[in-house]
Formats: sequence, structure tokens, C-alpha cells
Amino acid sequence: MIFTSTARRLLSTPTSQRFYSSTTSMGKKVAVLGAAGGIGQPLSLLLKLSPQVTELSCYDIVGTPGVAADLSHIPSASSVTGNLPAAGTWPPSHNTGLEAALTGASVVVIPAGVPRKPGMTRDDLFNTNAGIVKGLVEACGDFCPDAVLAIISNPVNSTVPIAAEVLKKKGVYDPKKVVGVTTLDVCRANTFVGNAMGKDPKDVDVTVVGGHAGITILPLFSQVPGFSPSEEDREALTVRTQFGGDEVVKAKAGAGSATLSMAYAGYIFTENVLKAMDGEEIVQCAYVESSLTDAEYFASPCKFGPEGVTEVMGFGDISEYEQGWLDKMLPDLKKQIAKGVEFANK
Repeated sequence: MIFTSTARRLLSTPTSQRFYSSTTSMGKKVAVLGAAGGIGQPLSLLLKLSPQVTELSCYDIVGTPGVAADLSHIPSASSVTGNLPAAGTWPPSHNTGLEAALTGASVVVIPAGVPRKPGMTRDDLFNTNAGIVKGLVEACGDFCPDAVLAIISNPVNSTVPIAAEVLKKKGVYDPKKVVGVTTLDVCRANTFVGNAMGKDPKDVDVTVVGGHAGITILPLFSQVPGFSPSEEDREALTVRTQFGGDEVVKAKAGAGSATLSMAYAGYIFTENVLKAMDGEEIVQCAYVESSLTDAEYFASPCKFGPEGVTEVMGFGDISEYEQGWLDKMLPDLKKQIAKGVEFANK
């Protein structure tokens, strides 16, 4: 999305400042939309280091040529480009900067949007971020309809349905390729449980199901081998996993949200998608179109392959405590999904 003041500034920006490219190469191209933001910059840094990425395409409404130039000095095998929205033309034309960023992409990661501030919920972000995601996904449908879309922009419970509806209108929707990134919920749960057990969090694997906001996040601690917390500790860990983002927002005191940990989670998710495209068998939790519950979209373990999600897996037996959370969560999740669908079809 280009806001009015930004659009005016871009119209007077010389072409040389709107684009940056280092050497190019053939292979997997990953586009990051929102690459100059708080999540986008560290995410782009991590992806520049990934051996799975051969071309990193950075796009944002400001700053991406500089981000790309900076990243290009890192001695890794991938090339990097940085695009801004195209300057205005007459006759009017589409956004050629976004077209260049997306064309040929295997994976498009979308962290674009405004961050949360103290007192804000993910739902408070809806009016701004919903429009941003809608516009970017429309471009994905035009310029890279076969790419896997990894959606980070909150509220994910609503932005993933928005993306799906946009692509349905264009006739290019594939449920295997539209995915909400919930990896940060898993990272938090693994960290909190590892600390509680005195184990390296890398040796812990908590399944987290549901959605990606507040009580719609459900960590299944009952499935962790050897972990038997007290009822009090189980409740505390569940709530901390659900509201871990609030913990960071409060600690940053208005200066940002969970950007670094989200960038790490987005990198892990994207690298796994790329590994699956190369034939490696990958299972990771993700928020996708699902028939596991009566919510049209639901996060659960998913198998990934060369074309994206190959199987939406079940989540096994859960405890009575977890079933209570699931029953409580589903009405909220369905409302958030419906809000996204309604927005996309206005």
C-alpha cells in the first residue's frame, strides 16, 4: 500500500534510488514484502545467509534500495535486489517495482504492515493491515501466482482468509500455497518448556494449534514427553505462550513489537518451505485452510512438499484442559476468519 505522502515522495524520487541489484543468479527466489520494516530487515538478513536462497528480493514503500545495498556486502551465495513502488506514469500503469520484486518468486514472505503498540490487540491492526495485505496479494496473483505465500502480517487469523479470497477472485487460489506463519508460537512454547524442564529448547517440540492471536493459540503441552507441570504452571505457560507478544510490546514500552523473534521464526518457516521444495520431508505447524474443526482455517502440523502444503495433519489426542481451551477458542477464531472474508469481498 502506498499512502498519499509516500506516493508524492516516490513520484519525485530518481529511478536510480528506487532500485538496487547485486549480481543475479538462477535458482530459488524469495521475495520479502515489507523488507525495510522492523521484522523485514532482520528477516531479510537471515534469508541472505540461507543456503536455500539464491535470489533475495526486497520490497517496501521506502528504504529497500539501501537495505539491499547493505545486504549485498554480506559474503553469501545469494544475490539481492531492492525495489520501491514505481514512480507514476502517464498513461497510468501498474506498479512495476512490485512486479519486478515478485516475478519469478518461489516464496513470498509478507511481514508488511504497522506494528502493535502498548494496549493494541492484533484486531486493532485490522483496518490498516488488511488493506495492505489485500493489495500485495493482488499483485502476487498477477505476477507470481504459483508462489507459496507466507503471511506474517497481523491479524493472521484474518489476513490469511483475505489472501485466499483475493486469489479466488483472480482464479489462482491454491490452498496448498496460502499459509499463515505461526512458527513464533512454537518457538515461544519450545523456549518456555525447555526452560521449565532445564533442557535445550532445540530439543523440545511443542505442537501449537488453533490460530495466531491470544486465546486462539493453543500449545499442546500434554504431548511433550516427560513434561508434567502442575496445574498452576500449565496455566501460566499456556497464557504466556498465548500472550507472549504482549510481553514484548510492554517491555519495549511503545518502541516496537516482537520483531526479532518473529524474523527468526519467519526465517525458519521459509527455509523449511524451501527445503521441502527441494524434496526434503518437512512437517511444521502452519495456519491453513483446514477441515480439522468447523473453523475454515486452523493451525496444525502440516506436511510440506515441492508444491507447498501436501497434507494438513491432525493433532492427536489432547487433554481435557486443552479441549476446554479449544472449545473456548473456536468461536473467536471463526469470527476473525469471517471478518477477513467479509473485508476481501466488500
